[in-house]
Amino acid sequence: MARIPLLQMSGISLTFGGDPIFSDLDLVVQPGDRVALVGRNGSGKSTLMKVMAELVEADTGSIVVPPGKSVGYMEQDPKMEGFATLGDFAASGLDAGEMYKVERAGEGLKFDPARPVETASGGERRRAALAKLMAEAPDLMLLDEPTNHLDIEAITWLEGELSATRAGFVLISHDRAFLNALTRATLWVDRGQVRRQEKGFEAFEAWRDKIWDEEDQARHKLNRLIKSESRWAVEGISARRKRNMGRVRALQDLKAERSSQIKRQGAAELALEAGPKSGRKVIEAEGITKQFGDKIILTPFDLKVQRGDRVAFVGPNGTGKTTLLKMLLGEIEPDTGSIKRGTNLEVALFDQTREQLDPDMSLWDNLTSDPSMRVSGKADQVMVRGQPKHVVGYLKEFLFDERQARAPVRSLSGGEKARLLLARLMARTSNLLVLDEPTNDLDVETLDLLQELLDAYDGTVLLVSHDRDFLDRVATTTIAMEGGGHAVSYAGGWSDYLAQRTPKDSVIRPSKSKTQSKSKPTTSRTSENEGLSYKERHRLEALPAEMERFEQEIAKLEALMADPDLFTREPVKFQKATEALVERQNKLSAAEEEWLELEEKNSN
Repeated sequence: MARIPLLQMSGISLTFGGDPIFSDLDLVVQPGDRVALVGRNGSGKSTLMKVMAELVEADTGSIVVPPGKSVGYMEQDPKMEGFATLGDFAASGLDAGEMYKVERAGEGLKFDPARPVETASGGERRRAALAKLMAEAPDLMLLDEPTNHLDIEAITWLEGELSATRAGFVLISHDRAFLNALTRATLWVDRGQVRRQEKGFEAFEAWRDKIWDEEDQARHKLNRLIKSESRWAVEGISARRKRNMGRVRALQDLKAERSSQIKRQGAAELALEAGPKSGRKVIEAEGITKQFGDKIILTPFDLKVQRGDRVAFVGPNGTGKTTLLKMLLGEIEPDTGSIKRGTNLEVALFDQTREQLDPDMSLWDNLTSDPSMRVSGKADQVMVRGQPKHVVGYLKEFLFDERQARAPVRSLSGGEKARLLLARLMARTSNLLVLDEPTNDLDVETLDLLQELLDAYDGTVLLVSHDRDFLDRVATTTIAMEGGGHAVSYAGGWSDYLAQRTPKDSVIRPSKSKTQSKSKPTTSRTSENEGLSYKERHRLEALPAEMERFEQEIAKLEALMADPDLFTREPVKFQKATEALVERQNKLSAAEEEWLELEEKNSN
């Protein structure tokens, strides 16, 4: 028996002046579909989703949603006029007595339903819009960048909810890990065409590259044919003009075909240039703490950052990642402890709040008003890594067209604002990059390019991000901030952190490999023994979990260093892994000795 589609689009065409965004688009979304909607920034992904939600009217075509089926859309900028609190807005489509659904979603997404609308941030409003959609549970969910403004815990919660739902959904996201985990089909918006593949996002890049390769081959053949026919036209047409006018017209058709082809959007011309080398020691923090009122941000914490490190800060929103960054940079003083900064530091900052951009000023003015980019006596030029460039020319390198140069920043999409921030950041030389949520709104291709630039950057990087895939690709050290002021350093990126960490509330016994080889039992007799102090008994109970964590970290580091090409390919990462391995081996030995001493004392 054929399934009834949740949504059917037929002959959809839409033009916003200039080239069509879509032309004669047919699309069907079936019950249970889990679809990634992908494409470059500005390709029309969000517009297509709004057409599906019938918030934007197409020029031609029809959209059918069968009776009894519902479609829900997560608004990027929800209108909350008339609602006192975020909870009132989120519950507005529910029956009386269903507020618990909003409260459950609010707990998972970390927003307070009692928060007044007038004091809510943009991120809180978006989380309320997402909670509203999750609570309403439509048959088809249209989700446009739902992970923006979510921390990793909330992303994991949402991932679990979408994995378990029986509803269909179409999902726009820059988060590779999120897309890989959830999607089973892919819609690709590219130059006015929408292609579909019945495979999830994991297979998208290979599919895209294959199509682009086929395009390049076809274009190469067309160019060769045009070249051949053009030579014939010059050399042979005069003798047989009348008989061969058809061939001439065919040549004109070939040239028209080539002219009509829409050129692929190139990658932004991102470039990073390191300034003079900083000292080997970039930042050294010893015993730093921070507290705001009753809220503990950081208990005594030590950190050494050396030239070439890529240090990521992860943890739930509100745990103090940005505060710690500001302390390390000297913008906020720690309550106790000391921070020493190295010599010759040239800092470049990417700010997640976009405060560096004036929304009412044009793109042009946002660049030329930056003192570090100003060219004396040249109002139409900016200084880019020591060389003057025309403002429009520089904006074009970041995929802006000439018409956008005088448009206000507030008219830009999230991805375009991120690219404009990168344009400001990359205009200057630096040897310390501070990137606070740089991945929000950037398309996959730009993220790939940014990651390659960071790999080649001859400087130090401090990074805050909730993008797990990006963390794995970039970070050599991860500082986990899990609340209560606790911050712990781990070697590697997000996956390395997960492999090494030990949940605070679990008691993990030593593994057989090292601990039991020394004939240590897996339990301790500590309850009533008078030989140990309370502090010693507590330490004896905690040591098995600590040793297990060291063993896991050692195994992970040994696996990393087993790569024979690592030293040549990534010498900095190899050096850091070597140092971390020695450190953890020493800590494991010390912990084992301490365990033996305490256990012997406990047994007497």
